[in-house]
Amino acid sequence: MIRYERGTDLEIGTIYQAFLRGFADYIIQFNLTEAEFVDRFFGPEGNALEHSFVALDGEEPVGVVLGGNKIYESIPTMRCGALAISPEYRGKGVSAGLMDLHREEAQRAGCMQLFLEVIAGNDRAIAFYLKRGYRRVYDVSFCTLPDASRLEAPHGASAGGRVERIKFEAFVGMVEAWKYFHINWQNDLEYQQLSPSNVYYGFQTDGEWAGGLSISSSGKINLLIVSNRHRGKGIATRLLIAAREELGFLKFTASTPDNALLEGFLDRQGFVRDQIRLHEMYLRL
Repeated sequence: MIRYERGTDLEIGTIYQAFLRGFADYIIQFNLTEAEFVDRFFGPEGNALEHSFVALDGEEPVGVVLGGNKIYESIPTMRCGALAISPEYRGKGVSAGLMDLHREEAQRAGCMQLFLEVIAGNDRAIAFYLKRGYRRVYDVSFCTLPDASRLEAPHGASAGGRVERIKFEAFVGMVEAWKYFHINWQNDLEYQQLSPSNVYYGFQTDGEWAGGLSISSSGKINLLIVSNRHRGKGIATRLLIAAREELGFLKFTASTPDNALLEGFLDRQGFVRDQIRLHEMYLRL
């Protein structure tokens, strides 16, 4: 008989085993040690043991839902950070039981919406979420520039400005002043703040900030932003070149959630789209 336990009532190894079994045949392979699993999924991802649940058959973990809540897009939100069911237990109501607990936990925490990401093409999972009332709102694309050395700033572009390393707080000020677009969960400012390897740059011209860049130590572009008044002047390229030259990046990666301007810029710079895309799905409570 299946029973459900809250994450705080279990050893972390039990949660880890439920995760590994549930994702054993997933399109993306998670080759994570237990420590790496904890650092990733209970670190910047924002999941919490008290908001997570495991399904057990006797003492065997057969399913898990990870949950974490925060103010996201100005709304108290509970995110499903992972839903994983052991293959032999699928179609037996385990996922429904876990998601019922997930929704109840969100309501108990005072959240106003549920949120999750699902890989495009995972039709079974998408149909399951749609049946539960979720709706697809945004798509997230991923892309790579395999040769970072090909970036070149346009001649004479923004010659009077300069790029400099800045603190996280200064970068936040830019984003909050210019934010007019959707930022996906894994590029959100709170997520970035919890990622210690990130580096921040700003472009200043005529005594004011005109652009900013947040980038990880692996070359992942978290956010690249330029103010409306300073677009088309090569600022975004200058920011990336400065990061490449200082940190020695050989390649860049980026994710773009339905941001036509950023996608167009990345296309022009030679970024190549990955095959994997995510759907962002929401359920208002």
